[in-house]
Amino acid sequence: MAVLGITVALLVWVATLLLISIWKHIHSSWKLPPGPFPLPIIGNLLQLEPKNIPKSFTKLAERYGPVFTVYLGNRRIVVTHGYKAVREVLLQYKNEFSGRGDIAAFHAHKDRGIIFNNGPTWKDTRRFSLTTLRDYGMGKQGNEQRIQKEAHFLLEELRKTQGQPFDPTFLIGGGPCNVIADILFCKHFDYSDKTCLRLMNMFNENFYLLSTPWLQVYNYYSQYMKYLPGSHRRVMKNVSEIKQYALEQVKEHHASLDPNCPRNFTDCLLIEMEKEKQSSEPGYTLDDIAVTVADLFFAGTETTSTTLRYGLLILMKYPEIEEKLHEEIDRVIGPSRIPAVKDRLEMPYMDAVVHEIQRFINLVPSNLPHETTRDTMFRGYVIPKGTIVIPTLDSLLYDDQEFPDPETFKPEHFLNENGKFKYSDYFKAFSAGKRVCVGEGLARMELFLFLSAILQHFNLKSLVDPKDIDLTPTTVGFGSIPPYYKLCVIPRSR
Repeated sequence: MAVLGITVALLVWVATLLLISIWKHIHSSWKLPPGPFPLPIIGNLLQLEPKNIPKSFTKLAERYGPVFTVYLGNRRIVVTHGYKAVREVLLQYKNEFSGRGDIAAFHAHKDRGIIFNNGPTWKDTRRFSLTTLRDYGMGKQGNEQRIQKEAHFLLEELRKTQGQPFDPTFLIGGGPCNVIADILFCKHFDYSDKTCLRLMNMFNENFYLLSTPWLQVYNYYSQYMKYLPGSHRRVMKNVSEIKQYALEQVKEHHASLDPNCPRNFTDCLLIEMEKEKQSSEPGYTLDDIAVTVADLFFAGTETTSTTLRYGLLILMKYPEIEEKLHEEIDRVIGPSRIPAVKDRLEMPYMDAVVHEIQRFINLVPSNLPHETTRDTMFRGYVIPKGTIVIPTLDSLLYDDQEFPDPETFKPEHFLNENGKFKYSDYFKAFSAGKRVCVGEGLARMELFLFLSAILQHFNLKSLVDPKDIDLTPTTVGFGSIPPYYKLCVIPRSR
């Protein structure tokens, strides 16, 4: 009898939970976009494939339309899919949807810095950072000169491989890492520097782990999972170590700061902090500056290096495309002059290939989560303040009307019938609006100049037959992670 009583009590408890869930769902969602019915606690987890949530969003969009609602845990999420809906969210409703959705693995950066900041300081921090980055990109030593200078070091490291197989992860990554380190700290790392390799390893590991099923689930169910063992602890440990490194750099700069002669981005933030100390509401602390610097260091290194690494693999898969690039480089730049930004105007094929690499690899498929800053009427629906909004970027980059046969790598997606570069408004690899990537201009410049310099001096050689190269990402989540590979670079004889 006791067992029966306990069983009945449990059934009543479960039924009550289900009824409460149904009532809350009906009460709170009658003005929300449509979507699958959520279960208690887990929400719509069963309708999503943790190994590829972006793909799950595409399937749900086919059923529910370009704007739909899902629940993960107790989080209400509105997903927009397709050019019109995504563009509306990012550009037409850029203020209403400009908040940053919470990412649990980065709670150490919560409401500070640039990327993960949803607090009162994010607009000022972002505005000041953009202004400062622009000033350093156009100063006495602009970004073009920085990248060209670093290209010499990168090419020398590639020559040292002497045509032998190597893992490009950290060798190629050293280029973007040193460019952003110069902007942030006036620092240049040797490519074998242990600190540099450690930092790049943590950047790379975090980008991979954030894209795995465990972290995809953890970021939405952290209230249930935070005490469990798992790779989320590794990510948070790396985040803490990276921030600690940034804080040490900030403190060193603070100790030797000359307010009349800023040396780099960090100095500019410190000078601003000192100015605000005189006001009634100081906006920066050393810790805040460290988070901002860590954000830029991570994003400025990992996204560009991953794109370059994926791009080299793609070019080995399609040697005929590499050969066309060699021909264009030889004709426009020649064998010895370092590539320059002005060359892009005369190199439409290289420009198209760089854009197609970014489109095809779909680096951050679901964008970073946004959040509504107030109750918003959107396409006839009421989206309450605090709702997570996901404007999917892959739905633009893989639109089959704008980019016919989107699953295939085709530079012709960005070329007109005359072979000239063709702009597409669907190309939103850096997002758009209030939360557009602050390093977009730098990243575009790096991709063009580094890739041109590498192909100017080397032929790429795969260790397997090009037909056997698999371009499928190892995992898709926060990012699309390229498969591991090795390659050889053979000096070109001309």
